[in-house]
Amino acid sequence: MATWNPDDYRKNSSQQQKWARELIAKLKLNGDENVLDLGCGDGKITAELAAIVPQGSVIGLDYSVEMTNFAHRTFTRSEHPNLSFVHGDASRLSFCDQFDVIFSNAVLHWIYDHQPVLAGICRALRPGGRILVQMGGRRCAADVLDVVGQMMSEPRWRSCFEGFAFRYGFHGPEEYRHWLVRAGLTSVRVELIHKDMVHAGSKGMAGWVRTTWIPYTQRVPENQREQFIDEIVDRYLGVRPLDADGNAHVKMMRLEVEATRPVRLVSG
Repeated sequence: MATWNPDDYRKNSSQQQKWARELIAKLKLNGDENVLDLGCGDGKITAELAAIVPQGSVIGLDYSVEMTNFAHRTFTRSEHPNLSFVHGDASRLSFCDQFDVIFSNAVLHWIYDHQPVLAGICRALRPGGRILVQMGGRRCAADVLDVVGQMMSEPRWRSCFEGFAFRYGFHGPEEYRHWLVRAGLTSVRVELIHKDMVHAGSKGMAGWVRTTWIPYTQRVPENQREQFIDEIVDRYLGVRPLDADGNAHVKMMRLEVEATRPVRLVSG
């Protein structure tokens, strides 16, 4: 299982934070909702959600113990009384009829099979509740994945990836609409959105690779890890050079999903 470095992630996740804020704006929260932030990471976005719903509450859930412990320490209940964090698995949610809104940004592509996730989301929502989630979609970061795939097959790195089986859950709208229906949710909007991820030079891109490509980087011995990361960045920038301002650009494809749990009326 991958081990996250929350402090390093916090320093190298400005793009994820930017996209999360864009997504939060689409929620149009009233201020009294109970919200679940699914895959809360270091907690900074969860804390922003809590500030928007002062009469409500926010729970941040993450699979990484390192992340939830960091979030607990950073955002205390004394300063954020309507905010809490729990360690948990998005594929095994235990909540029932609890949330008005479930939010998730840049998380669910870490899970390949989304059907148990969506079933748990449906149970966790109150009738009439809604979800707004964004994740990597089909062909997300394809150019970087191509570089990494080539390196994994080469003699220098091949032995590090024997038996490697990790797959991102980069899905498209067609299958996702079907999964929503199977989970008991009503689809409102499911679409692929092109995003330009911008990094401050090769150093900024290396920070992104180091903190978010850990299923790959942690297969490499620690004393060779920085060489592996630098080689990914150098190869990528050899094909897609820095722009005139010295920034690196990565083409990202995001799958954005908006859905609701139906209100079932009892007849008679």
